[in-house]
Amino acid sequence: MEATQAAEKNKPYQREIDVGKILQALWKNAALILIVGMLFSAAFFMRSRLFDTPQYRASVLLYVNSNSVSIGSSSLRISASDVRNSAELVSTYVAIMQSRANMEQVIEASGVNYSYEQLRGMVSAAAVNSTGLFRVMVTSSNPEEARMLANVVAEILPAKIEEIMSSCSIAVVDYAVTPRTRISPNYFQEAARGLLVGVVLAAVIVALLDYLNDVIRDEDYLLQTFDGPVLASIPDLRAKNSKKYGYGYGDYGNSQKNSEKKSAGGDKGGTPS
Repeated sequence: MEATQAAEKNKPYQREIDVGKILQALWKNAALILIVGMLFSAAFFMRSRLFDTPQYRASVLLYVNSNSVSIGSSSLRISASDVRNSAELVSTYVAIMQSRANMEQVIEASGVNYSYEQLRGMVSAAAVNSTGLFRVMVTSSNPEEARMLANVVAEILPAKIEEIMSSCSIAVVDYAVTPRTRISPNYFQEAARGLLVGVVLAAVIVALLDYLNDVIRDEDYLLQTFDGPVLASIPDLRAKNSKKYGYGYGDYGNSQKNSEKKSAGGDKGGTPS
């Protein structure tokens, strides 16, 4: 029994996380947290506005029509509805479109100064819902260049796919037009992201500082933190106009000084006998 008690006494003190006190500290510093969030929001907005290059996207819409598909010497019969619903075929068309030979032919025809890797990163494609349509998209910092490259791809891609996959025809439904609005950066999203980062960062710092603050604030802090009664408390005699501590010491001292000044003034102002 004594050994257990001694072990408990020698056990190092471990602070517990008081969620209520942390929430109270966050509420107390809510204005500061919001200000930090607004500063981060403004910083993210300005960084995006000054340093991020606007990107534009132009697209062409293509339609695939085939009742049977032949790849090399292998023939595969697929109904028209199966072709429209086949994501694998769309993936095949995208792979053909992004092949080195196709991309180099697009570079040569358009006269742009891009490498194969750069142009491949600019071109993408996606199926349109569950139809036989798929969209080829080109992203560039120049809207006119994006339109021109998309239309060049639309001119070259059908012949390439028909050359590789017989019994398959591709028609252009819509040619690309010059995009008027950018797709990135989104300034509103950047500002919202900065606000979120600033608020979270400020809240974490406030919560951490409150947790690491081991200053004894009042008797309640001692009672909640340590297992034992408070034997005595030392009043703050320097407090002025304090009803809880100080016992009127400051007021008493001021009244004594005022009475001494009045007595001195009375002696000087008296009539000589």
